[in-house]
Amino acid sequence: MKVTESSSLYENLEKMDTLDLLKNINAEDHKVAPAVKEKISEISALVDQIVPRMREGGRLFYIGAGTSGRLGVLDASECPPTYGVPHDWVVGLIAGGDTAIRKAVENAEDDPEMAWRDIQAYGFSQLDTVIGIAASGTTPYVIGGVKVAREKGLLTGCVTCNVDSPLAKAVEFPVEVVVGPEFVTGSTRMKSGTAQKLVLNMISTTVMIKLGRVKGNKMVDMQLSNAKLVDRGTKMIMEATGLNYSEANGLLISQGSVRSATEYYYNNRADS
Repeated sequence: MKVTESSSLYENLEKMDTLDLLKNINAEDHKVAPAVKEKISEISALVDQIVPRMREGGRLFYIGAGTSGRLGVLDASECPPTYGVPHDWVVGLIAGGDTAIRKAVENAEDDPEMAWRDIQAYGFSQLDTVIGIAASGTTPYVIGGVKVAREKGLLTGCVTCNVDSPLAKAVEFPVEVVVGPEFVTGSTRMKSGTAQKLVLNMISTTVMIKLGRVKGNKMVDMQLSNAKLVDRGTKMIMEATGLNYSEANGLLISQGSVRSATEYYYNNRADS
């Protein structure tokens, strides 16, 4: 039996009081980060393959179904506002299309040919990377997608929560994070989903840092899409230049990003 389908370590959940339910869920959640830690070497190996490809113009595709697909879409959709990168640098694809982000699309994950069709809609090159995300490691949509991608010469990896799964065997760089039985048997949106989210955070953040989208520890290319981010960017410029708030804010608005504003300041200040 797959670990992700094995029976919960807890019985009679409906008889537990609220405090016990929460404590036990939290106790299970504490197992996730150590399980991810055990796989840092595998994650590192995958990232070190992705970065040079993206430097040459490659893109990163996530493919998944259900919770796994939604997590991929989430991670991909947060890269442009966080790092100021084009929307097609990191692409999240979910079985059933965007409708499936909110509502399940019947049988979509069972089509082994659909993922590659979804990727082809964006065009592809051998510089691209496809990461399949599936807690079970058996989802046909995901396995079919990575198999064709690998045949076409794209880099392939996966994030799964079972050992020796068909998905892991289909890719070059598998990441298998085994977190044990779910609190509610088979509910992989819980620990498995948390593990996948942590791994995707690690992959995309490390890739973006290595691609130069962070300076020091700051998101200097973030999009200025709301007042909070404009304020954050203004304070970053104050810290970097010594300007007061009004001056830093004006420079940010005129230059459009923290990076551009800071570079403009140092390239044009009187004592340079």
